[in-house]
Amino acid sequence: MAQYSMADALKKLINDSSWKQRYLQSRIRLDWEKIMGTTVAKYTEEVKLIENKLVIKTNVAALKNELNMSKKHIIETVNTYLQESVVKEIIIV
Repeated sequence: MAQYSMADALKKLINDSSWKQRYLQSRIRLDWEKIMGTTVAKYTEEVKLIENKLVIKTNVAALKNELNMSKKHIIETVNTYLQESVVKEIIIV
């Protein structure tokens, strides 16, 4: 019988269940300011992860434009933060 630390057991449970998507979405939401910075977080209304697509909602036109031009960088930043390739596409609304 294999023995796991509590952290390893929780990671295994999350990875082996349907909770992984919810866990990753919650982690992105909670850490959005750390991932993207204070200014972006301040003007972001909502962040969702839907089937490897990160949906970012903002009503600030200048921020929408900046986010649209930085999609590749955002994907790399979020995936680096999560230490796995989760986000494949960015949708700005």
